[in-house]
Amino acid sequence: MLSNIYDTHFFEKDLSELGLTLSKEQIDQFLKYYELLIEWNEKINLTAITAYEDVLKKHFIDSLSLCKAMEVQKELSVIDVGTGAGFPGLALKIAFPNLRMTLLDSLNKRIVFLNQVIEELKLTKIETIHGRAEDFAGKAEYREGFDLCVSRAVANLSTLSEYCLPFVKIGGLFISYKSEKIEEEMKQAKNAISILGGGVKKQVEFTLPSSDIYRNLVVIEKIKNTPKKYPRKAGLPSKEPLC
Repeated sequence: MLSNIYDTHFFEKDLSELGLTLSKEQIDQFLKYYELLIEWNEKINLTAITAYEDVLKKHFIDSLSLCKAMEVQKELSVIDVGTGAGFPGLALKIAFPNLRMTLLDSLNKRIVFLNQVIEELKLTKIETIHGRAEDFAGKAEYREGFDLCVSRAVANLSTLSEYCLPFVKIGGLFISYKSEKIEEEMKQAKNAISILGGGVKKQVEFTLPSSDIYRNLVVIEKIKNTPKKYPRKAGLPSKEPLC
């Protein structure tokens, strides 16, 4: 087992601070994920963070910090928009294996990597999609079909809301992972969020365990249906954010 090779005490301590306890098998899955990430990162650009302890804290623990904002129920249907190398969606799937997870990314090379990880970790109830949020949010099988949408993508909250809220069913949540204080961004996004059928429920501000790394989870509840014209065609949400 990989957990016999790597020092995981700091990882398990961080997990404990989040109120999480993982089995040896799950910790081994995270370690295998780490190894595949580093291996593939030599071929395609997946992350600038490559040191072992940094990956575990700044990618894995950061992804799992979702539990600070909500109780992660077993059977939630979740979509991770702009998943990149699988953060936070793939990490959440390992920690909460009963989640029904969809990983969406616009770069096929990343999807090929994610499929490799999924296969090697023998994960089930998880799918990957190669494409843009603007295209898939309009498809009947995905539109307003998820209990939860998460995104750690780098974009302003107005743009992210247009990408993400169309996927969320009424009563569900969109949670945006942010790494800075965003008072002005929140003010600018308030009307856009309302237009798209959402309402800000809360912000959860904290530092990652045993660090001074600031994080902010913005929790948006889906209150009403998103008008059919949103999201707008590819490129517009980022070029001309709703205001």
